[in-house]
Amino acid sequence: MVMMIPTHPISSYVGRHAELYDLFYAEKPYAVESRFVHDCLQKFSSRPVKRLLELACGTGNHSFLLEKYGYEIIATDYSNDMLVQARHKSESKNSRVDFRQQDMRTLDLHERPFDAVICLFDSIGYVATNENIGQVLRNVHDHLKTDGLFIFEFWHAGAMLRGFDRLRIRRWKTQDSEFLRIAETTVDYQTQLCHVAYSIYELNNNGTYNAFQETQINRFFLIQEMSEFLISSGLIPVKWFAGFEQNEQVTENTWHIVGVAQAGNAIERSS
Repeated sequence: MVMMIPTHPISSYVGRHAELYDLFYAEKPYAVESRFVHDCLQKFSSRPVKRLLELACGTGNHSFLLEKYGYEIIATDYSNDMLVQARHKSESKNSRVDFRQQDMRTLDLHERPFDAVICLFDSIGYVATNENIGQVLRNVHDHLKTDGLFIFEFWHAGAMLRGFDRLRIRRWKTQDSEFLRIAETTVDYQTQLCHVAYSIYELNNNGTYNAFQETQINRFFLIQEMSEFLISSGLIPVKWFAGFEQNEQVTENTWHIVGVAQAGNAIERSS
């Protein structure tokens, strides 16, 4: 089988944006989310989980925390700039997480199969198209042991269509600088894609400033369509959560859904 070359480009958190990623998401509850993933791995796995593969790992925050539970982790990301930040942090943490540059659409690791694969922070939506999502999920299946778990997070269409913010402005201060980030969002309802245009201004204490822009494209999903994507790729839906909450029910106000799926037996592929 010849691997298809992705046609939808991904351009997220490159250059200076990658360097500022941890500042912008410093308040994200990584520890709570990692504990939730750990609990799901223990609850839903039919065997002990030792080896994890993370897709779209960013600067490694989830992997560093999951490593503390005893997992051996290979963490991958499309952005080399994000991996530079992750490896730099890894040195100071004496971490053994193995960071690799990989595009999840063409994922190919010789260390397969893994006990579990994770993909958090709505990252599966960055591949955008039906074709790419199907390819990613087939790759996940191919990198899992039979009955291995896939835990992933995605934007929920119900909340997105009802209440997305067209304009958001946030400000951060550090010892040396002040940062202003303007996010302008538009939605393509036919393709279920959000286009978020970021304008970032870095104000320096000497009165100068730097500015740069980046547009990110991410997709939102209904549970039913995500279930169909999973099943057609040999992955069996096990559980849906309203974000990283064990007991809350998914409603139209649920912005992020965490899914747990299990790899079935090998599936037939067309060449």
